[in-house]
Amino acid sequence: MDALATVQPAMDFGRAAGDRARHRAGFPPSLFERLCELGLGIPGQRVLDLGTGTGVLARGFARSGSLVAGLDIAPLLLEQARALDRAEDLQIEYRVARAEATGYPDALFDLVSAGQCWHWFDRPLAAAEIRRVLRPGGRVLIVHFDWLPLPGNVAAATEGLILKHNPAWHLAGGSGLHPRWFADLAQAGFDELESFSYDETVSFTHQAWRGRIRSSAGVAASLPPERVALFDQEHAQLLARSFPLEPLRIPHRLFALIGTRS
Repeated sequence: MDALATVQPAMDFGRAAGDRARHRAGFPPSLFERLCELGLGIPGQRVLDLGTGTGVLARGFARSGSLVAGLDIAPLLLEQARALDRAEDLQIEYRVARAEATGYPDALFDLVSAGQCWHWFDRPLAAAEIRRVLRPGGRVLIVHFDWLPLPGNVAAATEGLILKHNPAWHLAGGSGLHPRWFADLAQAGFDELESFSYDETVSFTHQAWRGRIRSSAGVAASLPPERVALFDQEHAQLLARSFPLEPLRIPHRLFALIGTRS
């Protein structure tokens, strides 16, 4: 094993709470438009957002009129979520809890969502817990919005730099599609599985892209502060040298998977 990997701290997104609140705008409005057309996140529905972080997915549902609860294991992230909610005058209930043991009663929710976090859970246990807290006919939503590291683009160059500083990071080279999640839901007894995906380009200033990357699993959530600072310095130099024009236009892929509790 690489020497750097042996001293890597445990994953803790709370260490990146500030950057996650400032630089992770979350899911595009087009996602919520599509979900509303499918009857998801509509006014009056009870929604539970797992691994809510700073509440980006939860706020999208709350803006649409859903009654939303969010949970996460990182109290610092939930503090940021509450501050962002207050800025929009949104009411969302938060609690510190794990996706595998939410503490909510049986059959309480119409929709349970997991945005950008399903891979961090004990997936069989989380799927069973979702089934427990969903009402019959309720639905589960797993959704990702991932940058696409295409040959020669800024996302690919950034991933290369992350791997230089954190060889243990295992999320490089993604396609933005997550077919493994189908089996997770099917094995937990969900049916009527359906998915959709589409691409959108997101614009970033250099500063915003650096903040977005600092907040990621491969940087502030898993490296000590002094190595985060060194990475960020080299990242700034990389952008100025190889991608000087702003805004940076970075392709992303939206992937959503939906299942029904029969």
